Amino acid sequence: MSKPKHPRGLDDTEAQAVLRNLRVSPRKLNLVAGLIRNQPASEAIATLTFSKRRIAQQVRKVLESAVANAENNHQLDVDQLVVTRAEVGRSSVMKRFHARGRGRSSRVEKWFSHLKIVVAEREPEEELEEAPAERATPASPPAAEQGAA
Repeated sequence: MSKPKHPRGLDDTEAQAVLRNLRVSPRKLNLVAGLIRNQPASEAIATLTFSKRRIAQQVRKVLESAVANAENNHQLDVDQLVVTRAEVGRSSVMKRFHARGRGRSSRVEKWFSHLKIVVAEREPEEELEEAPAERATPASPPAAEQGAA
């Protein structure tokens, strides 16, 4: 008489990690998340390690957690993982005030964010990119030779 089991929202080749109530505005977090979207997981970790942004270290921890989830919970190959999604969402807002001149005040909003990183196992795309380059042959002579003739 228990509730039915909730179906898994991800494919069998995907794993995720979620961080909630992160003390940074969603706009700033989205800039860092944009750096790692559609990158291989190893390159994304290297990018975040050497990023100057304060929040990049916490994003790196979430990414490493997603990679660990993929390896330990779903038996995926770590070398073939790609960051498919890095979603940023709004959380709560702390409202504070800032004292201004002549007895007035202004509002200060301190934003919180949610972060969800999804990694998926994909085949290496380097082999796919190199194959068309090898068989590409010039169909016509270069434009410089056509003008001279």
